[in-house]
Amino acid sequence: MHDPVRAKKHLGQHFLHDERIAEKIGDTLTLNGYDRVLEIGPGMGVLTKYIIKKPLEVIAMDLDTESIAYLQNNYPQKNLEIVEADFLKFDLSILFKGAPFAITGNFPYNISSQIVFKTLEERDRIPEFTGMFQKEVAQRICEKEGSKTYGILSVLTQAFYDAEYLFTVKPGVFNPPPKVDSGVLRLIRKENFSLPCDESLFFRVVKTAFQQRRKTLRNSLKTFNLSNKLKEDTIFAQRPEQLSVTEFIHLTQKIQDDGISTHK
Repeated sequence: MHDPVRAKKHLGQHFLHDERIAEKIGDTLTLNGYDRVLEIGPGMGVLTKYIIKKPLEVIAMDLDTESIAYLQNNYPQKNLEIVEADFLKFDLSILFKGAPFAITGNFPYNISSQIVFKTLEERDRIPEFTGMFQKEVAQRICEKEGSKTYGILSVLTQAFYDAEYLFTVKPGVFNPPPKVDSGVLRLIRKENFSLPCDESLFFRVVKTAFQQRRKTLRNSLKTFNLSNKLKEDTIFAQRPEQLSVTEFIHLTQKIQDDGISTHK
C-alpha cells in the first residue's frame, strides 16, 4: 500500500487530505487565457481530481515514483498526462506543444521560491500561477513596499504579475501537519509584462539592493560604480524596502542611462 507520508517526507511536502481545501485551490484557476495547466507535486491526486473536472488539458508532474504509479492507476482520464520529472530541471518548452499554460499545486516548501523564479523565467507562456506555499512565503510574494517582509521575491514577481493572497490553510488539513500555516495565492500576468528597462540589469539591481536591505541604496549599490551625479539623486537616500516595483524600474533606468553595463 502506498504511504503518502513516507513518499513525500524527503521532498519537503506535506500531504493535503482535506477535500474542501483541495477543491478550493482548484477553483483558484480562472481559466482566462489558457486551457492547459501544469500541476506540480500532485502526490495522491487530491487536487488533481478537481482540476481534471474542468475543461482543461492537464499535466501532473511529480518526482516520486510511487505517486506516479498511484496516479496512473487511479486517474486514467483522457485529459490528464502524468510525468515523472523534476520541475526545476525540466525543459518546459516541450510541454503542451509550446502552447500557453497555467501552473498550480501544493508546492513543496523547500523549493517553492525556486518554482516562482523559474515561472518568471518562463512567463511568456504562463499567464497564470496559483497554489499553496508556506504562509509567510505566500505573503512575501504578495507584499507591498514599506513592509519588512517585502523583498526580492516580492519585487521580481510583481514586476510581471499581479499578486493576490487568497486564503490561509491551517496545519490540521495535512499529514503530517506542518508547524506553520500555509497560504494560497494567485498570480495573473500583467498585460504588458515586458519591462521598459534592461531586464537582466533590473534583476541584478533588485537582488543587490536587498542583499543589504538595511543600508541606503547609495551604499548597497556601490558595486555598480555609479557616477557622483547619479548618487546625488534622492532615490539613493532610500532603503530598498521603501521602493515600489515601479520605482525599482525607474531606478534601473537611471542606472542604465548612467552607462552601467549589465555585467560586472
